[in-house]
Amino acid sequence: MKYLVIGLGNIGTEYHNTRHNIGFTVLDALSKASNIVFEPDRYAYVTKYKFKGRTIIMIKPTTYMNLSGKAVNYWLQKEKISIENSLTIVDDLNLDFGTIRIKQKGSHGGHNGLSHICQTLGNSNFPRMRFGVSNNFSQGKQVDHVLGKWTEQEEIDLHYRVKTMIEAIKSFATIGITRTMNNFNGKIEN
Repeated sequence: MKYLVIGLGNIGTEYHNTRHNIGFTVLDALSKASNIVFEPDRYAYVTKYKFKGRTIIMIKPTTYMNLSGKAVNYWLQKEKISIENSLTIVDDLNLDFGTIRIKQKGSHGGHNGLSHICQTLGNSNFPRMRFGVSNNFSQGKQVDHVLGKWTEQEEIDLHYRVKTMIEAIKSFATIGITRTMNNFNGKIEN
């Protein structure tokens, strides 16, 4: 059983540890905890994670957020993984900080990375895990908010949220999307 887990983000040190890069943050934490290393490859940094008989290909696209579909499409085809066995990790302004929302499919909700994936794949029928970054910003400051660093308090709480998201990835690969949604949606406790 093979799975593709996509952590959306932007490459470059200026984007490190920003809200928009939560996908990179989660996959980096999982790779560090598992003693595996990302290597540069076509359109993405890539690594393989073995868990309970499953192979989870993890990618961090190097195409920048707005062209994420290029990497997703390439790696789905290269690894011969069905779209149902993919999970895209993304930030969400419409959810309170730390809220996790896993869905089997849905609209892009105005997120440029998801929008490009939908456009490239020709549909929006792919699993995604959204992480709430809140909409706590002044009018016209959306870009500053999503590309901004976490607050001191968010940093503290983020550690626990990332652990929960890692557990959700493992759950997705072992017990499937439906039970994973039931177990993790809305979960924000430490």
